[in-house]
Amino acid sequence: MFQGKQFSAFLFDMDGTVLNSIASAERAWARWAERHGLDVATFLPTIHGVRSIETVRRQNLPGIDPLAEARSVTEAEMEDTADITPIEGAGAFLAALPAHRWAIVTSAPRELALRRLRAAGLPMPDVMIASEDVTHGKPAPDCFQLGAQRLGVDVCDCLVFEDAPAGITAAEAAGASVLVITAAHSHPVETVHPTVAGYHQIEVVSGERGLVLKGR
Repeated sequence: MFQGKQFSAFLFDMDGTVLNSIASAERAWARWAERHGLDVATFLPTIHGVRSIETVRRQNLPGIDPLAEARSVTEAEMEDTADITPIEGAGAFLAALPAHRWAIVTSAPRELALRRLRAAGLPMPDVMIASEDVTHGKPAPDCFQLGAQRLGVDVCDCLVFEDAPAGITAAEAAGASVLVITAAHSHPVETVHPTVAGYHQIEVVSGERGLVLKGR
């Protein structure tokens, strides 16, 4: 898949990549969009992979406080976690990784990210980069650069697991390798990067200089 390349660390997006929270997120954002008179069907595809504050700001709505609006959506999402599920094989895959070799890098606020990881029954990372940790969210590369820095590795030696265009662009800009997880996509994904439907299709082994990803 990556021709035996050895990676210093793995950086995982969260929503759509290690767990599926699409229904929860879209319910909260649909209610918000309706309150503000937006076309819900057109709006919802734009929410994935980016920070809530940036989603709100992009709408250019007059007379609102973007920070307060983003916070209210996050609160609604935190109350709606009943149908959040792990991507197939994600739990075992993450549990097999050395703790100092992986991080979650998400556009979600930290508290929401932790709640969703618990709801999905996934391992908790030692290192997490959340929305409040960066000034510029995806598609800017800052979050992945910071994740690598916190792990003490060069981001160019990392493999990023992503599902959303904004995150893929951020990983490319950071100089990382990219694996696209397609489990949460309802349509074929067009990308130049390798793709897998879930973690049941891959395994990781330790090489002399890092982690090696293999297909099953």
